[in-house]
Formats: sequence, structure tokens, C-alpha cells
Amino acid sequence: MPLPDHLVEVAREYADGRQQPVEPRNAATVVLMRPATDPGAEGGPDVYFMRRQVSMDFAAGMAVFPGGGVDPRDFDTEVAWAGPGPAAWAERLGTDAETARALVCTAVRETFEESGVLLAGPSAEAVVADTTGDDWEADRVALESRELSMTDFLLRRGLVLRTDLLGVWDAWLTPVFEPKRYRTWFFVAVLPEGQLTRDVSSESSSVVWLPAGVAADEADAGELAMMPPTYLTAMEVGTFATPDDVLAEAAGRRAEMFTPSVEPLDDGFTLSMPDRFRPLVAARRR
Repeated sequence: MPLPDHLVEVAREYADGRQQPVEPRNAATVVLMRPATDPGAEGGPDVYFMRRQVSMDFAAGMAVFPGGGVDPRDFDTEVAWAGPGPAAWAERLGTDAETARALVCTAVRETFEESGVLLAGPSAEAVVADTTGDDWEADRVALESRELSMTDFLLRRGLVLRTDLLGVWDAWLTPVFEPKRYRTWFFVAVLPEGQLTRDVSSESSSVVWLPAGVAADEADAGELAMMPPTYLTAMEVGTFATPDDVLAEAAGRRAEMFTPSVEPLDDGFTLSMPDRFRPLVAARRR
């Protein structure tokens, strides 16, 4: 995607030291998947997308995955936990155990807040089967407004985080010239059996399930607006046949934070990407 001239000039100001980048905030986002509605069609697993309100001050109008910034209470060491521990997550996320714990909690909390899907259960072997009742909605709203912490929510309901339901996919840092910056870790997860997504987030104007590859096609056609990390992730996930294939790939991944920079493109400029995406992007441009 070509960069507008004014953004190229702003990027030069940061590169020359005329402006200083803002400090990024840690965040987590979850690529929530389910088996393709049409298993015979191309495009990979269905993925849950939210279209952000045009009034938002970051990624306004863009199609995004559920996610958001780390809350201070996501660092709580008392949070009920089942699955790989913070130290194991730290190794996979490329960070310290304290931050890893917070990121995993953020991923689970934000997924519930923004889709109604809860990656938790009464034990390490079970998952909540239905979160559509009024009592669940009241708790979701309380979490979203920060009236309720994740720790207290799980304790009151006798639940534990099922961290084994998450996989590591990627990590992106917003370019230095952006006024709002996030250090975002991308997770993948499968919609638990029995649970339903709901259009509940106050930050979205609409939600949709789309095959990952189809979403990338719609972005190419200008029908769906996405930020580069979302687009590239959708494109890559769309190369896998099933959610289980994506999780199997994620099991061997270690996150390496990537910061896009400005690079030449034909007669203009664009943002750089991790090298593994370049063959996929080139194939779509043929």
C-alpha cells in the first residue's frame, strides 16, 4: 500500500530526530477462528472481525481482531490459571514472566469483552459452554468498564483461565511516526464448542465472520479497511486449511517484535513487512 506524501515527510522528521516517538503501550489481540462454513472453499478458517467505530482515535473504521491494551490489574499474580505458566509464555512471547502473565490475561479478557467468548472453564479440562445469559452480559459490561477485575470475575464464578487454548502468532510495534503506538502481541484461538460470538463491544460498529483469505481479498479490493498487521495476518492464516492447522503452526512459534519502517515502492514509498510475508504478498499481486 503506497504511503501518502504527508506521512512520508512525517516519517523523515522522526528519522532525522526532529520529532521523538511516543512511548508505546503493551497490548494483545486474538485471531478468533472457527472451521470454515464451506469446507470446500478456499480462504482458510473463518475469522472474527470487528469494524471499529469511526469515532475511535486509533484504527477508526478499520476491521480488527478482538483486543486492547493491558490493564494494570492484568498483572495480578492471584489470577486463576490453567495451562502453560507465565515463565513458559515469557519464552514464547519474548518478554519477562510478569509481562507475559499480563498479556495472556489481556488476551482472554479483551476477547470476552469484545466478542462474548470466554477462554476459561471450571477446570483445566473444561470450558464454559454458554456465555449468552443476562448474568454473563452484566459481568462482561463490568469488565469492560473496569468495575470488575479479571481475577475477581474468575474467582466469583469458580473459573480458571485456559491458557492452553491460546497460541502465539506474531508481534507488531506501531511505526515511530504514529501519534498513538502499541506494542501488540498476536494470539490465535478457536471458538470453544457451544459458545457464540455476540456483537457487544462498544468500540465496534459491526462484526462479521469471514474466511481469513476472503477478508484479505476484500481488503485488496478496497471493500474492507485493515491496518497492515491485520491484513498480513489474515492473508497468512488464510493459507491454512483449518483452525487446528493454525494452532499446530502456532505451537512452534516464538514472537519477535517487528516495527514497520518506510521503504521504497515503485515511484513512492510503503511500509516494510517481515520477510516471510513478501512471497505471499507478491503472489497476490500477480
